Amino acid sequence: MRALMSHWPVVAPLLAVAALVSALSLPVGVALGVVCGLLLAAAVVAAVHHAEIVAHRVGEPFGTLVLALAVTAIESSLIVSVMLAGGASKAALARDTMYATVMIIENGVIGACVLLGALRHREQAFRIEGAGPAVAALATLVTLVLVLPAFTVSAEGPRYTSAQLGFVAISSLVMWCVFVFFQTVRHRDYFLPPQGASDESVHAAPPTTSQTWTSFALLLVALIAVVGLAKVLSPAIEAGVREAGAPPEVVGVAIALLVLMPEGLAAIRSALADRLQTSMNLALGSALASIGLTIPVVVAVCLSLGIPLILGLESKDITLLALTFLVCTIGIGSGGRTSLMLGVVQLVIFAAFLFLAVVP
Repeated sequence: MRALMSHWPVVAPLLAVAALVSALSLPVGVALGVVCGLLLAAAVVAAVHHAEIVAHRVGEPFGTLVLALAVTAIESSLIVSVMLAGGASKAALARDTMYATVMIIENGVIGACVLLGALRHREQAFRIEGAGPAVAALATLVTLVLVLPAFTVSAEGPRYTSAQLGFVAISSLVMWCVFVFFQTVRHRDYFLPPQGASDESVHAAPPTTSQTWTSFALLLVALIAVVGLAKVLSPAIEAGVREAGAPPEVVGVAIALLVLMPEGLAAIRSALADRLQTSMNLALGSALASIGLTIPVVVAVCLSLGIPLILGLESKDITLLALTFLVCTIGIGSGGRTSLMLGVVQLVIFAAFLFLAVVP
């Protein structure tokens, strides 16, 4: 038992994959569903552990970029696979997932990081030189992808025409690529921790090359297990949503919460360790990648296979998005210093998002 506990970061992803294979080949009853749920949680914790090892080896901001890219790539594959299986009935899945991702990250994850970091360290710092452009890019992407389709008139309903979809897909990919260049090459210093921030990992010996590659491989395995088990458990989630009489959009919120658990937990752990800059890099980078990479893939699949795609949000969702970016702008204008109050405000917006998803 002691040996198993010491090797849990290796054992957990492998057991989660085994549970995924079993769930795909056997009927998912109550017992198997409970096992899948427990191993899903274990895979999330293991993913965070291996992501931190990789991040410590490659340094910031490359470490957070690794986790964001891995989760986004697998999330995009999940969206495409569900849309291919569901056809027209899943036309709004990409919209619901991306909207939920932005609200979860910008309000839930960042709000929790700011609040918990403030409770432990009173006040924390981050670089507004990096956070400001990231929020500006994210606000632009969200407006182009999720808001404008509700107001354009070339296509009926909250949709884009094929030409508009192509423009938005190319614009999203270009903006994300430019941001990565800005973050990792041209102005990497904007995403490094401010002077004076305590970072215990700096004083620890970095992992070896073999340990890093092993953790990277196990990170991918864990993320595949997380997304796969989330998909396996989604029918049970859908059944629960129907029995509760909640709107279908709640399913997208639930799946987004499951998929984003590794990133969210990693960001919160960094904030508690007084590494808020790492939390901000992970949160903002994940939100940008979620739209900048997902939209080109989804648009390409939908245009090539003739699958309908609904992107425009409803009025209440647009209002919450506007409030979210207003609060983010105020937070950036604070000079790169956080406070307990700002975290509470963001978590209240997150609670409103969850409540209105269930009671629209």
